[in-house]
Amino acid sequence: MPNSKNYWTTKRDSGWAVKKEGSGRASSTHSTQAEAWKEARRLARGTEGEAFLQGQDGKIRARNTYGHDPRKVKG
Repeated sequence: MPNSKNYWTTKRDSGWAVKKEGSGRASSTHSTQAEAWKEARRLARGTEGEAFLQGQDGKIRARNTYGHDPRKVKG
């Protein structure tokens, strides 16, 4: 089940997209990965969700959690 608080940064044909989890369309598109990642973190911070950064190979390179963190370990 998709979590509508989460945002994904993914590679597109011409640049990078920020997409809300479960949505069919991108929230925004950017020319660089850094710009898209910054926007995904901003949006996730506002919803107290998570931001995921996918590399060009599709693997998750980074993730940031805002609000309630399900992990018990600090850091």
